[in-house]
Amino acid sequence: MRVFVTGAAGQLGCDVCRELERRGWEYRGASSREMDVTDAAAVDAVLGAYAPDAVIHCAAWTKVDAAEDDPDACWAVNAEGTANVAAACARLGAKLLYLSTDYVFPGTGETPYKTTDPVGPLSVYGKSKLAGEQAAERLLDRLFIVRISWVFGKNGKNFVKTMLRLAETKTELGVVADQIGSPTYTADLAPLLCDMIETEKYGVYHATNEGECSWAELAEEIFRRTGKTVKVDRLTTEQYPAKAPRPRNSRLDKGSLTAAGFAPLPDWHDALDRYLKEIEAI
Repeated sequence: MRVFVTGAAGQLGCDVCRELERRGWEYRGASSREMDVTDAAAVDAVLGAYAPDAVIHCAAWTKVDAAEDDPDACWAVNAEGTANVAAACARLGAKLLYLSTDYVFPGTGETPYKTTDPVGPLSVYGKSKLAGEQAAERLLDRLFIVRISWVFGKNGKNFVKTMLRLAETKTELGVVADQIGSPTYTADLAPLLCDMIETEKYGVYHATNEGECSWAELAEEIFRRTGKTVKVDRLTTEQYPAKAPRPRNSRLDKGSLTAAGFAPLPDWHDALDRYLKEIEAI
């Protein structure tokens, strides 16, 4: 199987490429500089030349607050860019695995969202990712949509790295405690995505590490495991305003994942411990 990975320089794309390398699969990874997904002609040329059997589409605009200031740029990547990739896959007869997000939901309630629950994104970012889902569904039958949340990996910026950086100069930090979700370690997610594309089990999935926590609880666990003496002040969403609305409920039900026979990812505590060792924070 020949696999093409978009967004290969990002957190998830990097680990997907590493997993494909580990498995000895034939693959090509492309950064945004190597293939601009907003350029339909470029997408056609690059994917057409490689002729993959499957595309794992990790490329995305993920700057949630910046999307509110520049919605057109966000939309061009997440919605139109995904449509370009999906259209190319349709022409080539290739499978597509599209990475989406918990932000497609309104973030209300206290129970995990099922894949069949009504969507209702509140932010530009969430709306653009949902539009990407819908474009891919219009264009392809051989499609996996995998919604993830609270991503952290070795390559790129994330919440864990931010907390560790702030701990170098701060002894007290305010962190939101009423937004609940599940962290997703890219090194755990990447093997699952590779397992998926070997199958014909198309559909919508939710995939995160097991367990749930608040951002404040995650921060406290980061500091505890790295021996940082930082007091976490638990804030409400209202006390920590952001330009883009954040979902209070980012819980995702993984029922469709297990029903399809895919193994659940490890608990997030275990994932965090391995990640901190990977980046040599402990």
